[in-house]
Amino acid sequence: MGRLGHGISRLGRRLLHPRSWPVRWRLATVSAGLTFVILVLFGGAIGQIATQRIRDDFNSEVRSAVQILAGEFRVVYPAFGEPQAQQGPSLDAFTLPDDASARVLDVNGNILGESTDSVPLGSVHRGLSDYRGMRVAAAAITSESGEVTGYVQYGRSLAHVDATVDRVWLLIGAGILGGTLLAVFAGVAIAGRAMRPIASLTETAKKIATTRDPSERMPEPSNDDEVGELARTLEQMLRSLDAARTEREETMQKQREFVADASHELRTPLTSVLANLELLQASLHGDEQAEDREIVDSALRSSRRMGRLVSDLLLLARADAGRLTAHRRVDLAEIAGDAAAEAAPLMGKREFVLENDRPVRVEGSRDELHRMILNLLDNAIRHTQPDACVELRLREEGGEAVVEVGDDGPGIPEPMRRQVFDRFVRGQGPADTVRGNGTGLGLAIVSAVAASHGGSIEAAESNSGGALFRARIPLADAKNPAAKPLEAL
Repeated sequence: MGRLGHGISRLGRRLLHPRSWPVRWRLATVSAGLTFVILVLFGGAIGQIATQRIRDDFNSEVRSAVQILAGEFRVVYPAFGEPQAQQGPSLDAFTLPDDASARVLDVNGNILGESTDSVPLGSVHRGLSDYRGMRVAAAAITSESGEVTGYVQYGRSLAHVDATVDRVWLLIGAGILGGTLLAVFAGVAIAGRAMRPIASLTETAKKIATTRDPSERMPEPSNDDEVGELARTLEQMLRSLDAARTEREETMQKQREFVADASHELRTPLTSVLANLELLQASLHGDEQAEDREIVDSALRSSRRMGRLVSDLLLLARADAGRLTAHRRVDLAEIAGDAAAEAAPLMGKREFVLENDRPVRVEGSRDELHRMILNLLDNAIRHTQPDACVELRLREEGGEAVVEVGDDGPGIPEPMRRQVFDRFVRGQGPADTVRGNGTGLGLAIVSAVAASHGGSIEAAESNSGGALFRARIPLADAKNPAAKPLEAL
């Protein structure tokens, strides 16, 4: 009922605001409105003319009937006795077909004869008059010498002519209503047909918006009109956007390949620099060379940090360029154990909990998966206090291997839980200074590795209110879709 009520309310608001109506409804409404006005004006004029004609014909029939009676009757006044009407037709036979009333009167207004079931016709008035719903006409009866000897009254009920007039107006009203409804239906049909190309363009535009594929073609216009011009303009715009997108993708691909190649080439000179600095550090002994040794130590730390940064950039650049390393079946539990062992010396006084029951087989790169788990542990160490608790859990769930790294640190604000996987995003926690500032690429690498293995990564809140990172990697025995490199992190 709630959904139905909402739908009715929405329809009511739309009906109250015509601007929100579909274009075909508005066109049909305008067409029907104009048709209604035209039909009302035309029907009103025709109705007035027809009504006047019906009443004029009725009055003419009444006048003609009374003139016929006056011409056929004679009123005789004998020397003794009452006046008498002579030579006239039967009033009943004359009035019966029209359900009328008639009577003959002398000059004094005395009734000399009248039709059966005659109704009162009032006093004599020359011409036409109305009396109690009757249209009454009176005419004088004259002698051969032209002297008025009496009168004839003839009356017919106005109910018949009024009923005829009402039927005329009813037919006109029905015609107006029927014409308006036909105009509505015709308007909707014509407007729908006219808007069909627009609907096709809209459907294609929605498809392009959903798929984000500007290579989709707009429907070919069948007519060379405004809609056809719109379709051709949209097609030209899409072709321009498609060309710009292709050019941009080619440029970005070249940039990714350049970064990957440059990062790879930087590893050799950095390795040489590190080796030379380590040899120089080993050759410096004694207090007199303490200052030189301190300088070499600082240069060695910076070079090692540069080496880690180059390695991170190389991994991300390879993922962006689609240069995936060969995948084979590996034990994720074993990899997690190795990563935990490597991160253990960095834990300090933190409590480290590892939960792993059995081997977990996945298809992937051992080195990349090791890097993913190690980065998650390193991130937990960086953003927790020295006495915090860090947990690493591994399990199978729904055909996927689930790796969870949680802590009881300050956690991640909900608006930041998607942004933390972007590149060069650094958190600001109370323990950031324990091992210095990170490069901002650790979690970006985690996301890239998960995506390259057909999996996913998400940030959430742990049971203790800290941060929880959950990575999902398809199991080796599960149906694994082709792994995809993460194009943009």
